[in-house]
Amino acid sequence: MIPFEYRRAEDTDSAVTAVAADPRAVFLAGGTNLVDHLKLGITAPDELVDVTDLPLDAIEDTPEGGLRIGATVRNSDLAASPPVRERYRALSLALLSGASGQLRNRATTGGNLLQRTRCPYFQEITTPCNKRSPGTGCSALHGHNKNHAVLGASDSCVATHPSDMAVAMAALDGTVHVRSDRGERTIPVTELHRLPGEQPHRDTVLERGELITAVDLPPLPTGTYTAYRKVRERASYAFALVSVAAVLRVDNGVIDDVRLAFGGLAHKPWRAETVEERLRGATPAESTFREAAEAELSAARALADNAFKIPLARNTLGAVLRDLTTEAAR
Repeated sequence: MIPFEYRRAEDTDSAVTAVAADPRAVFLAGGTNLVDHLKLGITAPDELVDVTDLPLDAIEDTPEGGLRIGATVRNSDLAASPPVRERYRALSLALLSGASGQLRNRATTGGNLLQRTRCPYFQEITTPCNKRSPGTGCSALHGHNKNHAVLGASDSCVATHPSDMAVAMAALDGTVHVRSDRGERTIPVTELHRLPGEQPHRDTVLERGELITAVDLPPLPTGTYTAYRKVRERASYAFALVSVAAVLRVDNGVIDDVRLAFGGLAHKPWRAETVEERLRGATPAESTFREAAEAELSAARALADNAFKIPLARNTLGAVLRDLTTEAAR
């Protein structure tokens, strides 16, 4: 392993100042992704600024009736939190579907949002990869690409985003709080991650030295139901082939509000805005769900090995909508 300096941050301001001052310094929290990358040779920072002791580990109600989740809250603690289980069930389900129990005990909210793709060509440093080494090419484009993107990809990169938690937070309209030595700003979760375009090495819109400090979830109106369903190759410790996060409310027999996000299909959590537009004000029906899903997925472009993801996404979305509208009708 390449030597590096280690610093335990004592407060948030000194942490962001330390990373801003050294272009080869990075933040360290749970380390479940970063330490892997150090071992694989994907990254070689000069300094790790450990933020795990910062006072960012609280789960608190907001004055508006929503929830504020600190950036260093552990995934296991967040999944088990009573307000999350009772008010944001999709988030709890998404967290529990990710990784293993040991990893969830270590991983943090901020780190989960920023975890990088599990594309095998990104993780194998002897192969070309525009995300790891810009300008070298994309080995997955004509390689083994069963798990890769069908929406929003480019010829530069077809990798998918791996987080389950981020997909749920995108459907829940979460907002990310960020601090740097230039001040604070907020970013909708749906706008935090980028599509690859010609710069796939940039996963998010965060600038150098910006630290995620919290995520806010807005309150959900009475009668709102949420769900998260993940389709994967084995029961645990597998990334999503397709996942769906859903937030839905039915009033007087019609869909009053619906928010949906796909995982496993794109370089970022994919908010299914076309489906949402078609379902708002509609009467729940199988044919309506199917037509809306097909409209969203008409933009999908399959690679050699992953055409199955398109009907899988349509059917998974239909099953989630059927279950939620049935639950809402009881």
